[in-house]
Amino acid sequence: MKGFTRFLLILIVLAVAGGAVFLSAWEIPAPTAQVEKEIPDDRFPR
Repeated sequence: MKGFTRFLLILIVLAVAGGAVFLSAWEIPAPTAQVEKEIPDDRFPR
């Protein structure tokens, strides 16, 4: 049982490290769609 627990722990650590490397190397494209929203003047106090 001790060997299985150690194997599972190593597997979890490797999965987290692999996920961190993947996210740091992933070049997420910037949004390209322009967003325009009209806000009425009565929402702002004077």
